[in-house]
Amino acid sequence: MKNIIDKGLICFYKRGTNDVTEDHADPETMLLSFLREKLRLTGTKYGCGGGGCGACTVMVSRYQPANKTIIHYSANACLLPLCQLHGAAVTTVEGIGSTKTRIHPVQERIAKAHGSQCGFCTPGMVMSMYTLLRNKPQPNMEDVTQALAGNLCRCTGYRPIVDGCRTFCQETNCCRASGAGNCCLNREERTDGPEDEKPKLFDKEGFLPLDPTQELIFPPELILMAETAGPRTLTFQGERMTWVSPASLQELVQMKSSNPKAPLVLGNTNIVQRCPASTDYISDQNRVWVGAGFSLSEVRSLLEKLVPQFPEEKTELFKALIQQLRNLGSEQIRNVASLGGNVMSAYPNSDLNPVLAAANCKVTLNSPGGRREVPLNQDFFVSFGKTVLKPEEILLSVFIPFSRKGEIVRAFRQAPRKESSFATVTAGMRVVFSEGSRVVQDASIYYGGMGPTTVGAPKTCAAIITRPWDDETLSQAYDVLLDELALPPSAPGGQVEFRRSLTLSFLFKFNLEVLQKLREMNVITNELPEKMQIQPLPKEIQHSLQEFQHVSKDQSSQDPVGRPIMHRSAISQATGEAVYCDDIPKTDRELFLVLVTSSRANAKITGLDVSEALQLPGVVDVITAGDIPGKTVRTFSGYDEELLADSQVSCVGQMVCAVVADSRVHARRAASAVKIGYEDLPDSLFTEATEKSSYFEPRRTIERGNVAEAFKSVDQVYEGEIRLGGQEHFYMETQSMLVVPVGEEAEFNVYISTQWPTSVQDAVAETLGIPSNRVTCHVKRIGGAFGGKVTKTTILACITSVAAWKTNRAVRCVLERGEDMLITGGRHPVLGKYKVGFMNDGKIVAADIQYYLNSGNTVDDSVVVAEKILLHMDNVYNIPNLRGYAAACRTHLPSNTAFRGFGVPQCLMVVENMVNDVAMALGRPADQVRELNMYKGPSVTHYKLEFSPENMLRCWEECKLKSDYGARCRAVDLFNQQSRWKKRGISIIPIKYGIAFSESFLNQGAALVHIYRDGSVLVSHGGTEMGQGLHTKMQQVASRELHIPHSKIHISETSTNTVPNASMSAASFGTDANGMAVKNACETLYQRLEPLRQKNPGGTWESWVKAAYFEKISLSATGFYRGPDLYMDWDKMKGQPYAYFTFGACCSEVELDCLTGDYRTVRTDIVVDIGKSVNPSADIGQIEGAFMQGLGLYTLEELKFSPSGLLYTRGPSQYKIPAICDMPLRFNVHLLSDSNNPHAIYSSKVRGHDVQISVFFAIKDAVAAARSESGLVGPFPLRSPATAEKAFLACASPFTHKIPTSKPGSFKPWALNI
Repeated sequence: MKNIIDKGLICFYKRGTNDVTEDHADPETMLLSFLREKLRLTGTKYGCGGGGCGACTVMVSRYQPANKTIIHYSANACLLPLCQLHGAAVTTVEGIGSTKTRIHPVQERIAKAHGSQCGFCTPGMVMSMYTLLRNKPQPNMEDVTQALAGNLCRCTGYRPIVDGCRTFCQETNCCRASGAGNCCLNREERTDGPEDEKPKLFDKEGFLPLDPTQELIFPPELILMAETAGPRTLTFQGERMTWVSPASLQELVQMKSSNPKAPLVLGNTNIVQRCPASTDYISDQNRVWVGAGFSLSEVRSLLEKLVPQFPEEKTELFKALIQQLRNLGSEQIRNVASLGGNVMSAYPNSDLNPVLAAANCKVTLNSPGGRREVPLNQDFFVSFGKTVLKPEEILLSVFIPFSRKGEIVRAFRQAPRKESSFATVTAGMRVVFSEGSRVVQDASIYYGGMGPTTVGAPKTCAAIITRPWDDETLSQAYDVLLDELALPPSAPGGQVEFRRSLTLSFLFKFNLEVLQKLREMNVITNELPEKMQIQPLPKEIQHSLQEFQHVSKDQSSQDPVGRPIMHRSAISQATGEAVYCDDIPKTDRELFLVLVTSSRANAKITGLDVSEALQLPGVVDVITAGDIPGKTVRTFSGYDEELLADSQVSCVGQMVCAVVADSRVHARRAASAVKIGYEDLPDSLFTEATEKSSYFEPRRTIERGNVAEAFKSVDQVYEGEIRLGGQEHFYMETQSMLVVPVGEEAEFNVYISTQWPTSVQDAVAETLGIPSNRVTCHVKRIGGAFGGKVTKTTILACITSVAAWKTNRAVRCVLERGEDMLITGGRHPVLGKYKVGFMNDGKIVAADIQYYLNSGNTVDDSVVVAEKILLHMDNVYNIPNLRGYAAACRTHLPSNTAFRGFGVPQCLMVVENMVNDVAMALGRPADQVRELNMYKGPSVTHYKLEFSPENMLRCWEECKLKSDYGARCRAVDLFNQQSRWKKRGISIIPIKYGIAFSESFLNQGAALVHIYRDGSVLVSHGGTEMGQGLHTKMQQVASRELHIPHSKIHISETSTNTVPNASMSAASFGTDANGMAVKNACETLYQRLEPLRQKNPGGTWESWVKAAYFEKISLSATGFYRGPDLYMDWDKMKGQPYAYFTFGACCSEVELDCLTGDYRTVRTDIVVDIGKSVNPSADIGQIEGAFMQGLGLYTLEELKFSPSGLLYTRGPSQYKIPAICDMPLRFNVHLLSDSNNPHAIYSSKVRGHDVQISVFFAIKDAVAAARSESGLVGPFPLRSPATAEKAFLACASPFTHKIPTSKPGSFKPWALNI
């Protein structure tokens, strides 16, 4: 897809045909909304609206007349104003390939390597990789990871995406041990012959070759325009704003003088092409002047080009800037953000400004009064987001000097995530030495993230200058710096102790680097022991292993069960043709709904003024609780939850009313105009629920043995606790729905992204006061869910249906990312307290564990989550005396809900931390204590369920074997002895996970199978496809049972008019329930055809089907599965709540930077028992995805609330889910062989969710090694998530001890301690 913009007129080109024109480009229209809403090119997705997820990635191409070249770069369509694209060609995922023409090799390889699960992120991944290949057809792995760093995926765990993209790379990137006899490729993939060859998830030999000559050409019309069109001013007039692109620098200066308050858009704008002074650079032997219009990517490329052209001593600053530019934002952001814009934004935690300031850089400013040069130092930054520039001035260029002999420049940053993340603290440091001397001639130190502006440390520098660079000088400098850069305990952004410690830590790192440099310069000799030297954390992604069993040699070649079949929609997801809810075309007179939410946590509603909103353009109505014709609440666990608050609100983000308008833009403007009056109520509770006895009932207790008596007979007793933060689902597709009134008898079609269509059907019917048979719910596919699209989705659907009912028009509701995170809740934060009694050999005799869940303002699923926590509190340990108590606490935070694992991840963290503390208290290896306490032989759980732990023990032993655990433990110990400031840790964790619903009625499945006269088959079932491959597996089941190729079988959607009363797709039970139902229906049909097969044994499937039709044999059948009768009697503390268990074990090794808290997962090995896998590619993909989601939960993702209960972290810029930089460098998954499960289809098991906790304990192991350097041994607290902040502070380095702690209660914290 190509476009040209000129004077408000936009002409679009599709493969050379200019068949679309846009007469008026609105300056407020972003490219994303234009593509999706105007052109109906919906392959480009809305994921966050802030450039943080990469779902909307497109390729922008421009012709450069000066050197007659064409450049291509990736960009976020959600951040590109349409008016910026004058003279540019834009390529979307639809433009590079489709199933109707030919698919592009990038699309094919990501799909066939199983890199597309829910598929919502896939078009963005495709376009990032496609752009890389347009610029570099033979990339290396670093190029690939850099290109994909700005693209988030919540499903896959990234490994299959990386593997698919790796096929474009030329080099072999393995463990680098070749020649040493222990290479990963030689060791683990070597086979003895063809018969022993291990099966692979995909075969790269059949991939389409990449042929750069076949790519789309740049439109000749744009080249002609660029070569011949003279400079002229372009003006775009919108509904509320005017955009002017001046033709020259002189005109720009004049316009800025006339409109001093107008923002100057520099990054990737028309100014870039129209004002050569802002995009040129001038270089001589002493300096480089870089135009302010240079994109950050161009600045990096320029500096990388200059570095090899000059002596090393002259490029110290260049290399420091390159280092920062590699991690500043994503590739998409750096491609469009400008150097001048980055400087002028004056972010307090800027990556570049501290380095530029420390290096004595300058800027050139232009105004009608002429030009002036201004030093880029502390005085340049006046206040938050403000600089010394006068209103009429513009930034023209930045002066970057060459470094001189004896000068050392370094840059440092620490961020919540290693890449594509705003920094927590940054620093630029420079020191100059006399030749051959260690005496400091000059020094400058600047920090970002230590106040409202970039701040210098002149007093610290003064303590260094004229003194020798040695321990005495630096020791004094640390004390001066600590006093100089003080932060109040309630400083915005929080993390005060961490941030202050980092300033010292960075200076110490600088000290180590300076000493290393002085040694290279032969100024010093032996002052830097090897143990003290620091190296960057490893980052090269290695080849990984995915091991699974071959299917039987006797299995028919057309039987797909047990084979790694590609996700049935992967290709269409990769081409952008897959339709998600918001991709459905607009219907006639369709309206858009935007919710208005509470800004108070606990208050009466005293007034609701919608008059101003109703007067705005396009607004049709405002929906309130009084408009609901039927039931106004939904009931969960005996508690009513209002659809719309009527008289009182109980959390920030509670839905109060909804605005409907003719467009989403108009609806959002009107929503912000609604005024709500409040009267605050006393006693808002956020974290103090236990003290105030604020609970949702019932609270649950379970006990085995006699805990109180057992504590009297043990050798040791230890008491501890651990807090786990919550987790946002961050499904890539936000909550989306479309409600369409149809027919004359109050009928409604609901198109929605939900895990439980039946619940939506029932709820909408009850809300509107109509029978359920008037509501049909349709689910084509879901762009990720993880438990988050059940209860809150149902409530949102009810509100949207009221709007459709009241207006008698179709109404669409698609939440923005910030709204979604604010409204829908997530995983429950949990406080776990435990008292454990054990013997000196590590045998645990008694444990008393209490779990307190922060449920939020409504009960939702909290009571059921608390119950599941208690049912899994033993994990794999046979503790003879065990007592558990779980309480769902009622607070004034947004209600939490179901999330993948449903309480088990929190439960496992508490019990595993308890076992870990026992090991640390005894000074014994944690794996030995775990193994000593495991179930062995015929076993009984604490709720009296009999089971066999044989496969659990097999997983444990195989994981130790596959991971080479013993040898690696010794290697970790050796590494830690040889390194002071980097430590490694390793941990192996087992798991037992119960499958199915403990509420027995939910354990059922249904299906409807049609065979058409041409032999094609249509399968419908009650499960929803959300990336887990459920539809693909159902296709495989039908293929086996009907004995036909799976290509003859189609699954269109999940709908309540084909399969009624279906259970939700949750609890890992979708394949078991629906697979058996599909099997049942297909068996019925196959049996009906048996007489025809006997009559014509040489016939074909198609001939038998035709014959059946003419003999009036029904070719349609329903299937049903009545699942196991499960139960749990909490009064008797016994039951059978699960059909069976899945088992697993996971070993992870990390490397930790003790001076920043950053870590890298060096290797992970997972062994999982999933019986006989129906589809190994889907199962391995789910295991990897669960691991990465758990890695986020336990180490990275942190929800932060203000003291008034407002969620701060409402998007990817504040809330960090794992990215490619977080995946293990080696990521091995092994499916347990020779495992059978008589309780599920084809002896399979569904995946357990929680083998991912091992990284947390590997980090804790590394922290323990760091603490031992300070003489600290024994148990210590480490909260989850073990972010860089928590790991760094837990290391208890000498620098953290220097930071004075503020007494709790003496200040108001920036964020709540949830």
